[in-house]
Amino acid sequence: MPKRILISNDDGINSEGIHKLHETLKKLGEVYVVAPDRDQSAVSHSLSLFRPLRLDKVSEYVYSVDGTPTDCVNLAINGILRDKKPDLVVSGINKGENLGDDITYSGTVSAAMEGTLLGVPSIAISLVGRKDFNFDHALLHAESIAKYVLERGLPIDTLLNVNIPNTPHTEHKGMMITKQGKRLYDEPIVEKVDPRGKKYYWIGGDELGHVHIEKSDIVAVRDGYISVTPITLDLTKHDFLETLRSHLIKDSNDV
Repeated sequence: MPKRILISNDDGINSEGIHKLHETLKKLGEVYVVAPDRDQSAVSHSLSLFRPLRLDKVSEYVYSVDGTPTDCVNLAINGILRDKKPDLVVSGINKGENLGDDITYSGTVSAAMEGTLLGVPSIAISLVGRKDFNFDHALLHAESIAKYVLERGLPIDTLLNVNIPNTPHTEHKGMMITKQGKRLYDEPIVEKVDPRGKKYYWIGGDELGHVHIEKSDIVAVRDGYISVTPITLDLTKHDFLETLRSHLIKDSNDV
């Protein structure tokens, strides 16, 4: 039986990245696309609980949803594909990187997180840059990484966050297995006044740089490497557990 692959994203159903990924991954199995009907960047792991979702069939195996990336993956696995879970979830290819702190906001990464939560090996793939995206080399690596995961799987509660420099394949230095980096930003709030004299705000800010953490995703990509970061859903700070037990619990018992 052919492998079943689910593709989603946060750039929306009309994004160039998802269509090119769809065509590429058809080589590996039966591919379904379930993606937001519009751009849902930076929605994080948001799930729609207080309104119904609308699903439109765009073509055979391709659906759009008026919801978040998390909605799309959940609806696909628990609804459209409930007869047989997919063997793999791939989110992307995103226009723009998801490095360091980005993963806490990213709808691209969150789609892969939802797949992981639902027990399906999952990958998030992003193409670094802001314009003039060349997907050709990114697709080669997307296919090879997807093939690897289909053959070998991933540890439980673990996904892969992949970031690929937007440069010709010949300029890549190769692939590096990395850890999450740390960005540095300037003022995150931009305050403006509209023509009626009322204030409004943009949440954002320019990146000033990053913390130089050896073998981190940001450093690897800036040095010309493809970054592959294994991310776990367990957010527990394990090395702080005993400190809390020995201090906080003791202090509370002494009250």
